[in-house]
Amino acid sequence: MIIIADTGPIHYLILINEIEVLETLAGRVIVPHAVFQELQAAGAPEQVRRWISSQPDWIEVRQANTSLFTPRKKIGLGETEAIALAIELKADALLIDDSDAIKEAHRLQIPTLRLFNILEDAAKKDLLDLPEAIEKIKRTNFHLPPTELTEAMLERDRKRKQH
Repeated sequence: MIIIADTGPIHYLILINEIEVLETLAGRVIVPHAVFQELQAAGAPEQVRRWISSQPDWIEVRQANTSLFTPRKKIGLGETEAIALAIELKADALLIDDSDAIKEAHRLQIPTLRLFNILEDAAKKDLLDLPEAIEKIKRTNFHLPPTELTEAMLERDRKRKQH
């Protein structure tokens, strides 16, 4: 399985101390060079910079061939490289949260996953406690999905735990 990741999902999984679920769910994750640089940037939290500076074996940094993709929407370099790499490597999924980048990926028929998909999948496999993970996310500057989507996730989690 080939998963390409953008900056945001990795950044927030590190901040809530749940980055290991990504390895368990995906096995190997490829990040474009621009994403690697964004995670190392001076403006990134120390915890994120420290983690990426000693990246684990399951993270692979690759240079993207950006000539494979010209965005129609204004998206960042990390998102552009992630989509280009997904095209180049025929990725199974692109882990990304930027809505314009998701629209671009869908236009190109690239399957996408969001951070909250990863959290819910991890909860289904008992890798994390979903309500606790969502509470941790709320303490960051992550742009939460609409309340009704979060509540629906939590309700599915409650029902799953009852069975």
